[in-house]
Amino acid sequence: MRGGATAEGAGKVNAQMSTQRGLETENRGPLKGVRILDMTSVVFGAYATQMLGDLGADVIKVEFPGGRRGAGGDIMRWAGQAPEGAPDDLGPIFMTINRNKRSVLLDLREPDAAAALRRLIRTCDVFASSVRYDGLSRLGLHYEAVRVLRPDIVYAHAAGYGSTGPYAKEPAYDDLIQSACGMADLLPRVDGDPTPRLLPSLIADKVSGCFMVQGVLAALFHRARTGEGQRVEIPMFEVMTGFNLAEHFFGHVYEPPTGQWAYSRVANPNRKPYRTKDGFLGLLPYTDAQWDQFFEVAGLGDSFGADPRFSDYRARARHIAELYALVDEVTPTRTTEEWLALLKPLQIPATRMNRLDELMEDPHLSAVGFFERLTHPEAGDYISMRPPLAFSATPASVRRHPPRLGEHTNDILAELDMDDEESRLCD
Repeated sequence: MRGGATAEGAGKVNAQMSTQRGLETENRGPLKGVRILDMTSVVFGAYATQMLGDLGADVIKVEFPGGRRGAGGDIMRWAGQAPEGAPDDLGPIFMTINRNKRSVLLDLREPDAAAALRRLIRTCDVFASSVRYDGLSRLGLHYEAVRVLRPDIVYAHAAGYGSTGPYAKEPAYDDLIQSACGMADLLPRVDGDPTPRLLPSLIADKVSGCFMVQGVLAALFHRARTGEGQRVEIPMFEVMTGFNLAEHFFGHVYEPPTGQWAYSRVANPNRKPYRTKDGFLGLLPYTDAQWDQFFEVAGLGDSFGADPRFSDYRARARHIAELYALVDEVTPTRTTEEWLALLKPLQIPATRMNRLDELMEDPHLSAVGFFERLTHPEAGDYISMRPPLAFSATPASVRRHPPRLGEHTNDILAELDMDDEESRLCD
Protein backbone atom coordinates (compact mmCIF):
# COMPACT_ATOMS: atom_id res chain seq x y z
CA MET A 1 0.00 0.00 0.00
CA ARG A 2 1.15 3.53 -0.78
CA GLY A 3 2.97 5.55 1.86
CA GLY A 4 0.43 7.54 3.82
CA ALA A 5 -2.56 5.50 2.63
CA THR A 6 -4.53 3.38 5.06
CA ALA A 7 -6.43 0.13 4.76
CA GLU A 8 -9.55 2.06 5.72
CA GLY A 9 -8.94 4.55 2.91
CA ALA A 10 -8.43 1.79 0.38
CA GLY A 11 -11.62 0.16 1.60
CA LYS A 12 -13.53 3.39 1.00
CA VAL A 13 -12.23 3.52 -2.57
CA ASN A 14 -13.27 -0.07 -3.20
CA ALA A 15 -16.64 0.47 -1.55
CA GLN A 16 -17.25 3.52 -3.71
CA MET A 17 -16.30 1.61 -6.85
CA SER A 18 -18.50 -1.32 -5.97
CA THR A 19 -21.61 0.88 -6.10
CA GLN A 20 -20.94 1.93 -9.72
CA ARG A 21 -21.93 -1.21 -11.56
CA GLY A 22 -24.30 0.01 -14.26
CA LEU A 23 -23.70 1.40 -17.72
CA GLU A 24 -24.98 4.84 -18.57
CA THR A 25 -28.23 4.54 -20.47
CA GLU A 26 -28.41 7.99 -22.07
CA ASN A 27 -26.16 9.12 -24.89
CA ARG A 28 -25.67 12.90 -24.82
CA GLY A 29 -22.19 12.90 -26.35
CA PRO A 30 -21.11 15.41 -29.00
CA LEU A 31 -20.90 12.65 -31.64
CA LYS A 32 -24.39 11.26 -31.02
CA GLY A 33 -25.88 10.42 -34.42
CA VAL A 34 -22.48 9.73 -36.03
CA ARG A 35 -22.01 6.14 -37.15
CA ILE A 36 -18.52 4.69 -37.60
CA LEU A 37 -17.68 1.51 -39.47
CA ASP A 38 -14.62 0.27 -37.60
CA MET A 39 -12.28 -2.09 -39.41
CA THR A 40 -9.40 -1.45 -37.01
CA SER A 41 -7.73 -3.87 -34.64
CA VAL A 42 -4.85 -4.25 -32.17
CA VAL A 43 -4.27 -0.89 -30.40
CA PHE A 44 -3.72 2.07 -32.77
CA GLY A 45 -7.11 2.12 -34.48
CA ALA A 46 -9.09 0.41 -31.74
CA TYR A 47 -7.95 2.98 -29.16
CA ALA A 48 -9.07 5.76 -31.52
CA THR A 49 -12.49 4.32 -32.24
CA GLN A 50 -13.14 3.74 -28.54
CA MET A 51 -12.50 7.44 -27.89
CA LEU A 52 -14.95 8.31 -30.65
CA GLY A 53 -17.46 5.88 -29.16
CA ASP A 54 -17.02 7.46 -25.73
CA LEU A 55 -17.95 10.78 -27.36
CA GLY A 56 -21.25 9.32 -28.50
CA ALA A 57 -20.58 7.75 -31.90
CA ASP A 58 -22.23 4.43 -32.81
CA VAL A 59 -19.13 2.33 -33.50
CA ILE A 60 -19.69 -0.89 -35.44
CA LYS A 61 -16.61 -3.09 -35.17
CA VAL A 62 -16.35 -5.36 -38.21
CA GLU A 63 -14.36 -8.51 -37.43
CA PHE A 64 -13.40 -11.47 -39.52
CA PRO A 65 -13.38 -15.26 -38.97
CA GLY A 66 -10.15 -16.98 -38.02
CA GLY A 67 -7.88 -18.91 -40.31
CA ARG A 68 -5.69 -21.95 -39.77
CA ARG A 69 -3.77 -20.44 -36.86
CA GLY A 70 -6.17 -18.10 -35.17
CA ALA A 71 -9.56 -17.91 -33.55
CA GLY A 72 -10.63 -14.83 -35.50
CA GLY A 73 -11.59 -11.29 -34.64
CA ASP A 74 -9.30 -8.60 -33.28
CA ILE A 75 -6.08 -10.30 -32.13
CA MET A 76 -6.18 -8.26 -28.91
CA ARG A 77 -9.17 -10.36 -27.87
CA TRP A 78 -6.71 -13.15 -27.13
CA ALA A 79 -3.90 -11.17 -25.42
CA GLY A 80 -3.65 -11.79 -21.68
CA GLN A 81 -5.72 -13.98 -19.42
CA ALA A 82 -9.47 -13.67 -18.99
CA PRO A 83 -10.90 -14.71 -15.58
CA GLU A 84 -11.63 -18.36 -15.00
CA GLY A 85 -14.99 -19.19 -16.49
CA ALA A 86 -15.11 -16.04 -18.63
CA PRO A 87 -15.05 -16.14 -22.45
CA ASP A 88 -11.53 -16.31 -23.86
CA ASP A 89 -12.31 -13.60 -26.43
CA LEU A 90 -12.45 -10.88 -23.75
CA GLY A 91 -8.77 -10.47 -22.91
CA PRO A 92 -7.70 -7.57 -20.65
CA ILE A 93 -6.27 -5.23 -23.30
CA PHE A 94 -9.31 -5.77 -25.50
CA MET A 95 -11.46 -4.82 -22.50
CA THR A 96 -9.69 -1.48 -22.02
CA ILE A 97 -9.93 -0.24 -25.63
CA ASN A 98 -13.15 -1.68 -27.09
CA ARG A 99 -16.07 -0.44 -25.03
CA ASN A 100 -18.93 1.46 -26.67
CA LYS A 101 -18.72 -0.75 -29.77
CA ARG A 102 -20.91 -3.34 -31.45
CA SER A 103 -19.22 -6.33 -33.05
CA VAL A 104 -20.24 -7.77 -36.41
CA LEU A 105 -18.60 -10.95 -37.69
CA LEU A 106 -18.41 -11.02 -41.49
CA ASP A 107 -16.53 -13.38 -43.77
CA LEU A 108 -15.91 -11.09 -46.73
CA ARG A 109 -15.03 -14.10 -48.88
CA GLU A 110 -18.76 -14.81 -48.89
CA PRO A 111 -20.79 -12.73 -51.38
CA ASP A 112 -23.65 -12.16 -48.93
CA ALA A 113 -21.27 -10.86 -46.26
CA ALA A 114 -19.53 -8.55 -48.74
CA ALA A 115 -22.90 -7.24 -49.86
CA ALA A 116 -23.93 -6.66 -46.25
CA LEU A 117 -20.75 -4.68 -45.63
CA ARG A 118 -21.48 -2.47 -48.64
CA ARG A 119 -24.99 -1.84 -47.34
CA LEU A 120 -23.56 -1.03 -43.94
CA ILE A 121 -21.08 1.46 -45.40
CA ARG A 122 -23.97 3.40 -46.95
CA THR A 123 -25.33 4.04 -43.43
CA CYS A 124 -22.02 5.22 -41.97
CA ASP A 125 -20.45 8.67 -41.64
CA VAL A 126 -16.92 7.37 -41.05
CA PHE A 127 -15.02 4.42 -42.48
CA ALA A 128 -12.07 3.71 -40.15
CA SER A 129 -9.55 1.00 -40.96
CA SER A 130 -6.07 -0.15 -39.99
CA VAL A 131 -5.92 -2.79 -42.73
CA ARG A 132 -3.00 -2.12 -45.09
CA TYR A 133 -4.19 -0.16 -48.09
CA ASP A 134 -3.24 -2.89 -50.55
CA GLY A 135 -5.44 -5.26 -48.58
CA LEU A 136 -8.32 -2.79 -48.61
CA SER A 137 -7.92 -2.44 -52.37
CA ARG A 138 -8.07 -6.22 -52.84
CA LEU A 139 -11.31 -6.20 -50.86
CA GLY A 140 -12.71 -3.44 -53.03
CA LEU A 141 -12.63 -1.07 -50.06
CA HIS A 142 -10.15 1.57 -51.23
CA TYR A 143 -11.28 5.17 -50.86
CA GLU A 144 -12.60 5.58 -54.39
CA ALA A 145 -14.79 2.48 -54.07
CA VAL A 146 -16.12 3.42 -50.64
CA ARG A 147 -16.85 6.96 -51.81
CA VAL A 148 -19.11 5.54 -54.51
CA LEU A 149 -21.20 3.90 -51.79
CA ARG A 150 -21.25 7.00 -49.56
CA PRO A 151 -20.03 10.16 -51.36
CA ASP A 152 -19.60 12.24 -48.19
CA ILE A 153 -17.79 9.52 -46.23
CA VAL A 154 -14.90 10.42 -43.92
CA TYR A 155 -12.40 7.70 -44.80
CA ALA A 156 -9.79 7.41 -42.03
CA HIS A 157 -6.88 5.10 -42.77
CA ALA A 158 -4.56 4.17 -39.88
CA ALA A 159 -1.36 3.53 -41.81
CA GLY A 160 2.17 2.61 -40.88
CA TYR A 161 3.81 5.00 -43.34
CA GLY A 162 2.60 7.76 -45.64
CA SER A 163 1.30 6.48 -48.97
CA THR A 164 3.68 8.61 -51.07
CA GLY A 165 6.89 7.28 -49.52
CA PRO A 166 9.01 4.18 -50.22
CA TYR A 167 7.88 2.46 -46.99
CA ALA A 168 4.19 2.78 -47.86
CA LYS A 169 3.51 -0.94 -48.32
CA GLU A 170 5.52 -2.15 -45.33
CA PRO A 171 3.94 -3.50 -42.12
CA ALA A 172 4.16 -1.36 -39.00
CA TYR A 173 3.84 -2.13 -35.31
CA ASP A 174 4.72 -0.10 -32.24
CA ASP A 175 8.12 -1.80 -31.89
CA LEU A 176 9.02 -0.98 -35.49
CA ILE A 177 7.85 2.62 -35.32
CA GLN A 178 9.64 3.32 -32.02
CA SER A 179 12.77 1.94 -33.69
CA ALA A 180 12.33 4.00 -36.85
CA CYS A 181 11.32 7.38 -35.38
CA GLY A 182 14.34 7.84 -33.08
CA MET A 183 12.51 6.97 -29.88
CA ALA A 184 14.72 3.93 -29.27
CA ASP A 185 17.68 6.33 -29.24
CA LEU A 186 16.41 8.36 -26.26
CA LEU A 187 17.44 6.15 -23.33
CA PRO A 188 21.02 5.75 -24.64
CA ARG A 189 21.30 9.54 -24.64
CA VAL A 190 20.18 9.60 -21.01
CA ASP A 191 22.16 6.86 -19.29
CA GLY A 192 25.17 6.35 -21.57
CA ASP A 193 24.34 2.72 -22.35
CA PRO A 194 24.59 2.65 -26.17
CA THR A 195 22.07 -0.18 -26.47
CA PRO A 196 18.91 1.12 -28.20
CA ARG A 197 15.81 0.40 -26.14
CA LEU A 198 12.07 0.67 -26.63
CA LEU A 199 9.96 2.55 -24.10
CA PRO A 200 7.85 -0.01 -22.19
CA SER A 201 4.58 1.37 -23.50
CA LEU A 202 2.69 1.06 -26.77
CA ILE A 203 3.26 4.77 -27.11
CA ALA A 204 3.38 4.85 -30.93
CA ASP A 205 0.02 3.08 -31.16
CA LYS A 206 -1.66 5.26 -28.56
CA VAL A 207 -0.29 8.61 -29.75
CA SER A 208 -1.18 7.74 -33.34
CA GLY A 209 -4.66 6.80 -32.11
CA CYS A 210 -5.04 10.29 -30.64
CA PHE A 211 -4.02 11.78 -34.00
CA MET A 212 -6.59 9.55 -35.70
CA VAL A 213 -9.31 10.99 -33.48
CA GLN A 214 -8.08 14.49 -34.35
CA GLY A 215 -8.23 13.67 -38.06
CA VAL A 216 -11.73 12.20 -37.91
CA LEU A 217 -13.12 15.11 -35.90
CA ALA A 218 -11.56 17.70 -38.22
CA ALA A 219 -12.92 15.92 -41.30
CA LEU A 220 -16.40 15.68 -39.74
CA PHE A 221 -16.23 19.40 -38.96
CA HIS A 222 -15.27 20.13 -42.57
CA ARG A 223 -18.14 17.95 -43.80
CA ALA A 224 -20.60 19.72 -41.53
CA ARG A 225 -19.58 23.05 -43.04
CA THR A 226 -19.29 21.99 -46.69
CA GLY A 227 -21.01 18.63 -47.17
CA GLU A 228 -17.73 17.23 -48.50
CA GLY A 229 -16.18 13.99 -47.31
CA GLN A 230 -12.51 13.14 -47.69
CA ARG A 231 -9.77 10.62 -47.10
CA VAL A 232 -7.66 11.13 -43.97
CA GLU A 233 -4.37 9.23 -43.71
CA ILE A 234 -2.78 8.81 -40.28
CA PRO A 235 0.77 7.45 -40.82
CA MET A 236 2.41 6.23 -37.60
CA PHE A 237 5.99 6.91 -38.72
CA GLU A 238 5.37 10.54 -39.56
CA VAL A 239 3.14 11.06 -36.51
CA MET A 240 5.72 9.66 -34.13
CA THR A 241 8.69 11.39 -35.73
CA GLY A 242 6.96 14.72 -35.22
CA PHE A 243 5.88 13.75 -31.72
CA ASN A 244 9.39 12.69 -30.76
CA LEU A 245 11.10 15.73 -32.22
CA ALA A 246 8.71 18.29 -30.75
CA GLU A 247 11.30 18.82 -28.01
CA HIS A 248 14.14 16.55 -29.09
CA PHE A 249 14.95 18.37 -32.35
CA PHE A 250 16.37 20.93 -29.90
CA GLY A 251 19.63 22.47 -31.20
CA HIS A 252 19.21 20.85 -34.63
CA VAL A 253 16.16 22.95 -35.45
CA TYR A 254 18.59 25.52 -36.83
CA GLU A 255 21.01 25.37 -39.73
CA PRO A 256 23.74 25.17 -38.76
CA PRO A 257 22.81 23.48 -35.44
CA THR A 258 23.16 25.52 -32.26
CA GLY A 259 23.34 22.56 -29.91
CA GLN A 260 22.71 18.88 -29.35
CA TRP A 261 19.96 16.50 -30.30
CA ALA A 262 17.51 15.88 -27.40
CA TYR A 263 16.23 18.48 -24.97
CA SER A 264 18.91 18.69 -22.29
CA ARG A 265 16.55 19.03 -19.32
CA VAL A 266 14.66 15.90 -20.32
CA ALA A 267 17.54 13.75 -21.60
CA ASN A 268 19.14 13.86 -18.17
CA PRO A 269 20.01 10.81 -16.06
CA ASN A 270 18.99 12.68 -12.90
CA ARG A 271 15.51 13.54 -14.17
CA LYS A 272 13.43 11.05 -12.25
CA PRO A 273 11.23 10.69 -9.20
CA TYR A 274 13.44 11.51 -6.21
CA ARG A 275 13.88 9.15 -3.29
CA THR A 276 12.55 10.28 0.08
CA LYS A 277 12.86 8.62 3.49
CA ASP A 278 9.85 6.43 2.77
CA GLY A 279 9.12 6.56 -0.95
CA PHE A 280 9.56 8.73 -4.02
CA LEU A 281 8.57 12.25 -4.96
CA GLY A 282 7.82 13.81 -8.33
CA LEU A 283 9.36 17.27 -8.07
CA LEU A 284 9.96 20.16 -10.49
CA PRO A 285 10.74 23.64 -9.20
CA TYR A 286 10.69 25.74 -12.35
CA THR A 287 11.01 29.47 -11.76
CA ASP A 288 13.92 31.27 -10.12
CA ALA A 289 11.80 31.88 -7.02
CA GLN A 290 10.73 28.23 -6.77
CA TRP A 291 14.33 27.00 -6.93
CA ASP A 292 15.37 29.50 -4.27
CA GLN A 293 12.48 28.47 -2.04
CA PHE A 294 13.13 24.77 -2.52
CA PHE A 295 16.74 24.95 -1.43
CA GLU A 296 15.83 27.34 1.38
CA VAL A 297 13.48 24.76 2.93
CA ALA A 298 16.07 22.07 2.15
CA GLY A 299 18.59 23.98 4.27
CA LEU A 300 20.93 24.87 1.40
CA GLY A 301 19.66 28.36 0.60
CA ASP A 302 22.92 30.23 1.10
CA SER A 303 25.14 27.88 -0.88
CA PHE A 304 22.57 27.51 -3.68
CA GLY A 305 22.05 31.25 -4.01
CA ALA A 306 25.79 31.87 -4.24
CA ASP A 307 26.41 29.20 -6.88
CA PRO A 308 26.80 30.82 -10.35
CA ARG A 309 25.81 27.54 -12.03
CA PHE A 310 22.24 28.04 -10.83
CA SER A 311 21.87 31.82 -10.88
CA ASP A 312 19.15 31.99 -13.56
CA TYR A 313 17.25 29.87 -16.08
CA ARG A 314 20.00 29.82 -18.70
CA ALA A 315 22.68 28.93 -16.18
CA ARG A 316 20.53 26.15 -14.74
CA ALA A 317 19.85 24.82 -18.24
CA ARG A 318 23.59 24.55 -18.90
CA HIS A 319 24.11 22.70 -15.62
CA ILE A 320 20.84 20.80 -15.38
CA ALA A 321 22.44 17.43 -14.62
CA GLU A 322 24.34 18.90 -11.63
CA LEU A 323 21.19 20.69 -10.45
CA TYR A 324 19.07 17.54 -10.48
CA ALA A 325 21.88 15.60 -8.81
CA LEU A 326 21.81 18.15 -5.98
CA VAL A 327 18.06 17.68 -5.60
CA ASP A 328 18.67 13.94 -5.44
CA GLU A 329 21.03 14.48 -2.52
CA VAL A 330 18.57 16.41 -0.35
CA THR A 331 15.23 14.69 -0.89
CA PRO A 332 16.12 11.60 1.20
CA THR A 333 16.33 13.81 4.30
CA ARG A 334 12.52 13.90 4.72
CA THR A 335 9.51 11.68 4.14
CA THR A 336 7.26 12.18 1.16
CA GLU A 337 4.51 13.68 3.33
CA GLU A 338 6.97 16.04 5.00
CA TRP A 339 8.12 17.31 1.61
CA LEU A 340 4.57 17.77 0.37
CA ALA A 341 3.65 19.67 3.53
CA LEU A 342 6.58 22.04 2.94
CA LEU A 343 6.33 22.47 -0.81
CA LYS A 344 2.62 22.70 -1.55
CA PRO A 345 2.04 25.90 0.47
CA LEU A 346 4.87 27.45 -1.57
CA GLN A 347 3.19 26.24 -4.81
CA ILE A 348 6.33 24.37 -5.79
CA PRO A 349 5.20 21.60 -8.19
CA ALA A 350 5.46 18.28 -6.35
CA THR A 351 3.49 15.05 -6.12
CA ARG A 352 3.74 11.64 -4.58
CA MET A 353 4.94 9.03 -7.06
CA ASN A 354 2.39 6.30 -7.74
CA ARG A 355 3.37 2.78 -8.63
CA LEU A 356 0.93 0.97 -10.89
CA ASP A 357 -0.63 -0.92 -8.02
CA GLU A 358 -1.21 2.32 -6.11
CA LEU A 359 -3.16 4.17 -8.78
CA MET A 360 -6.52 2.83 -7.69
CA GLU A 361 -5.91 4.27 -4.22
CA ASP A 362 -4.97 7.73 -5.45
CA PRO A 363 -7.27 10.23 -3.67
CA HIS A 364 -7.70 12.47 -6.71
CA LEU A 365 -8.60 9.62 -9.07
CA SER A 366 -10.97 8.32 -6.41
CA ALA A 367 -12.63 11.72 -5.98
CA VAL A 368 -13.26 12.18 -9.70
CA GLY A 369 -14.54 8.60 -10.08
CA PHE A 370 -11.90 7.67 -12.63
CA PHE A 371 -12.07 3.94 -11.93
CA GLU A 372 -15.44 2.21 -12.06
CA ARG A 373 -16.30 -1.38 -11.30
CA LEU A 374 -18.71 -2.63 -13.95
CA THR A 375 -20.27 -6.05 -14.42
CA HIS A 376 -20.00 -7.66 -17.82
CA PRO A 377 -22.86 -10.14 -18.35
CA GLU A 378 -20.43 -12.92 -19.30
CA ALA A 379 -16.99 -11.89 -17.97
CA GLY A 380 -18.20 -10.69 -14.56
CA ASP A 381 -16.78 -7.73 -12.65
CA TYR A 382 -14.08 -5.64 -14.28
CA ILE A 383 -12.54 -2.22 -13.79
CA SER A 384 -13.25 0.46 -16.36
CA MET A 385 -11.56 3.86 -16.67
CA ARG A 386 -13.94 6.75 -17.24
CA PRO A 387 -13.43 8.96 -20.30
CA PRO A 388 -11.14 11.75 -19.05
CA LEU A 389 -12.67 14.65 -21.01
CA ALA A 390 -15.31 16.72 -19.21
CA PHE A 391 -18.00 18.40 -21.33
CA SER A 392 -20.50 20.68 -19.62
CA ALA A 393 -23.24 20.14 -22.23
CA THR A 394 -22.41 16.92 -24.11
CA PRO A 395 -20.72 14.49 -21.72
CA ALA A 396 -18.82 11.43 -22.82
CA SER A 397 -20.19 8.17 -21.45
CA VAL A 398 -19.68 4.41 -21.16
CA ARG A 399 -22.83 2.83 -22.58
CA ARG A 400 -21.71 -0.58 -23.82
CA HIS A 401 -19.43 -3.27 -22.48
CA PRO A 402 -16.65 -4.52 -24.78
CA PRO A 403 -18.47 -6.90 -27.14
CA ARG A 404 -18.12 -10.60 -27.67
CA LEU A 405 -16.88 -11.60 -31.12
CA GLY A 406 -19.82 -11.12 -33.51
CA GLU A 407 -22.21 -10.35 -30.64
CA HIS A 408 -24.27 -7.83 -32.60
CA THR A 409 -24.15 -9.39 -36.07
CA ASN A 410 -27.82 -10.37 -36.20
CA ASP A 411 -29.00 -7.08 -34.70
CA ILE A 412 -27.09 -4.95 -37.17
CA LEU A 413 -28.05 -7.05 -40.18
CA ALA A 414 -31.67 -6.73 -39.05
CA GLU A 415 -31.23 -2.96 -38.87
CA LEU A 416 -29.93 -3.00 -42.44
CA ASP A 417 -32.95 -5.04 -43.54
CA MET A 418 -35.24 -2.47 -41.90
CA ASP A 419 -33.35 0.37 -43.59
CA ASP A 420 -33.74 -1.37 -46.95
CA GLU A 421 -37.46 -1.85 -46.35
CA GLU A 422 -37.89 1.81 -45.38
CA SER A 423 -36.01 2.82 -48.55
CA ARG A 424 -38.34 0.70 -50.69
CA LEU A 425 -41.40 2.23 -48.99
CA CYS A 426 -40.02 5.70 -49.65
CA ASP A 427 -39.51 4.84 -53.31
